[in-house]
Amino acid sequence: QVQLVESGGGWGQPGGSLRLSCEVSEHIFQSSTMGWYRQVPGKAREMIARITTGSITYYDNSVKGRFTISRDRAKNSVYLQLNSLKTEDTGVYYCNTIPEIIFNSRTVWGQGTQVTVSS
Repeated sequence: QVQLVESGGGWGQPGGSLRLSCEVSEHIFQSSTMGWYRQVPGKAREMIARITTGSITYYDNSVKGRFTISRDRAKNSVYLQLNSLKTEDTGVYYCNTIPEIIFNSRTVWGQGTQVTVSS
């Protein structure tokens, strides 16, 4: 069974902070590089941050220096700390493995969590 459960989104002001969480099935989490993806209306979903099992991180230029990805093996969870929020950070945020989970020839996604940044 595959579980990707995102939470923690909501409304934030420009310059503010939010923290996203994603609980992942243990058998997937323990051996996978994990990523956070963002989808904005009218655009394709894009990977913005990733973290290996050894906690090596990578960030897209759009979030570098503002977002921090982390993972907790004991909780089978990956997190995304969003600081210095900008209006262009608005979107639906998803977590997934890298490469993405495929089941029955389809990419598996959780429900995502909405982040809205506005004043």
